[in-house]
Amino acid sequence: MKRNLLPKTIACALLLVGASVSLDAAAWGTDGHRAVGAIADQLIKGTRAERHVKAMLLPGESLEAVSTWPDCVKGNWCGPQTPDMIAYVAANPKHSEYHYTDVPFQLDHYHDGAPGTADDDIVQTLKECIAVLRGNDTPVTNPHNFTQRQALILVTHLAGDIVQPLHVGAAFVDKDGHFVVPTTKAEIDETAVFDSRGGNNFLLDDAKIEQMSANLIPPGEPKPEKPGVPKALTKPFHSYWDSTTVDYAFRRIRTKTPEQFAQAVIAARPAVAKSAGDPATWPYQWADDTLAVSKTAFAGVTAGAIVPQVDKQGATYYTWSLEVPGDYPVPSSALAKTQIIKGGYRLAALLKAIWP
Repeated sequence: MKRNLLPKTIACALLLVGASVSLDAAAWGTDGHRAVGAIADQLIKGTRAERHVKAMLLPGESLEAVSTWPDCVKGNWCGPQTPDMIAYVAANPKHSEYHYTDVPFQLDHYHDGAPGTADDDIVQTLKECIAVLRGNDTPVTNPHNFTQRQALILVTHLAGDIVQPLHVGAAFVDKDGHFVVPTTKAEIDETAVFDSRGGNNFLLDDAKIEQMSANLIPPGEPKPEKPGVPKALTKPFHSYWDSTTVDYAFRRIRTKTPEQFAQAVIAARPAVAKSAGDPATWPYQWADDTLAVSKTAFAGVTAGAIVPQVDKQGATYYTWSLEVPGDYPVPSSALAKTQIIKGGYRLAALLKAIWP
């Protein structure tokens, strides 16, 4: 499903700072992705996998450093586009669709071809990249002609994306905001059944969220205000999960950087379930696990009635106000921490399975 429709208030504010698509661009934001990469960097030290990774990366690069590359190619917020970014985008016109799938969150399993899935979604892209890294590079296994370096970078990034609840478990709603489960792709008609665009069209009251967190989450660093840029009154639910939950997770364990976060969680020796069987099946296992997690992300969450909006091109899209439980910052940030840890440990395990 496309996710190129942003709430009007947010889109206008982002346009002013030159980042009008970044909300849809980054699961876990910069810090979350870099934390996944930093965890894996530490866990593969001294292994054959580390030697293969270093051979594919440029001098000075790490998994942490390249973890945001597939988001950076979507705009200029990471800096000017490099020649390899430009070439990748030109060769992959659907690259923005590699980052997610849209299985109704009420379901338990990802199935090829089911409503919300796509040939270029995160499960299929991960499966392709794993095949490339394993040396199984044929027109059938690698239809996008990924290089091994691109496959490594994508695996690093998508191992983070696939643990973000809203990048797998999608919400479909009717006009009254009731969550529904479409059984065919044709049912998602934007007339009776609407796609929430990964939660981008669900709007949270930003001031209310800040007030909740003030009583539940340790304070963070003051955020600088940009002159002339109005503060958004609402926050998309997707953006809350991309960045706010990560910020809260870092603050709750008194860490400020992805590397500090990685060191702290590894030192705590977390129990992370191992993926089973052939690594080619791991993306399916990870998607199913995140579907279970997405049910927690939507627990106690309610949507209001449909609100038509009109974008600058005159097209109509729809939003819904969203209400969350009063303690939502606590369970959501705890879940974000757990998911980021899973992403880092799974990435390391995958690389070690490919290069034992």
